[in-house]
Amino acid sequence: MQDNIIKTESVENKKHNKAQEIAFIIGRLRSGIWLFGIPSWLFGIGDRSFAAFADGYISVIEVFQLFTASLFFASWLFLRPENSSENQDLFALQRSLCNNLGLKSDLRQRYMISQEYILPFPYICQIYHLLNLKHLESIHHFSLNNLKVVNISDFQVTDNGGVIKFQTMLDSPFNPLRIWRQPTVEVDLILHNPYTVELSIPVYNQRRITVIFHAVPLNENEHYFFIDIYSDLEWFKPFLQLLLHFASCLTLFEDLPYLRSLAQKNRDSLLKMGKVSKCESMSLYRRFLELYGASTSNYPVLGNG
Repeated sequence: MQDNIIKTESVENKKHNKAQEIAFIIGRLRSGIWLFGIPSWLFGIGDRSFAAFADGYISVIEVFQLFTASLFFASWLFLRPENSSENQDLFALQRSLCNNLGLKSDLRQRYMISQEYILPFPYICQIYHLLNLKHLESIHHFSLNNLKVVNISDFQVTDNGGVIKFQTMLDSPFNPLRIWRQPTVEVDLILHNPYTVELSIPVYNQRRITVIFHAVPLNENEHYFFIDIYSDLEWFKPFLQLLLHFASCLTLFEDLPYLRSLAQKNRDSLLKMGKVSKCESMSLYRRFLELYGASTSNYPVLGNG
């Protein structure tokens, strides 16, 4: 009798796990389609823009086509698939792991946008990417229009991470980033804990744009990636949100080949202190290795929780 009960429970558990797997796969498929649509829309808008400006004359029809494509792209961003209740539980767990940094009390009042992804790369690749200052010059040379890291002015360690301050310069007088920042500014990059990195950028009139990155391992080869952006810029909020969504998607699209390249490397080159560059631009990543060790087994994996 007891054996029958155990067998019944085992069958039910297998059915439940199978249902969870199917729901997870469907959720991943929907998110994948939505994510694939973003670069597709960006390519379409770019193609229409190039065609419109190619002959030096913009017709009313071309303006209408650009406006329509931009409107559809904005609509696509807001059509992000909803997460299932089980995934929401995982996201809540991720937030509880990451939010022990104690965000400034006024930061939530400046909230602008959030983006959430499951990326098919090891978690350590994302951390290496976020804490490597020089990738701003190389990987994002298009979106940041040849921005230069000209000087590292300060580096301080904290109990759970560290803070590095560095100056960036807009090399081109036609850089579109000049619409909201000075040509040379001091940027803060903060490692709050093994999962959370903050980038704080000063803009005009003593205001700032703050980006909080959360990277949490799902398994050895995948991780959750959350982007939260805050700002006290006094712009028309829907327009600023659209602009930030576009900028965030573009920079992530640029990051994908770099993350893929890191994932194909020998993992020891990312995890062993002796193989990490000793240049100042890698100081925060070296601090990460000092605090949290050289093994990804030290970091809790949500998929196993």
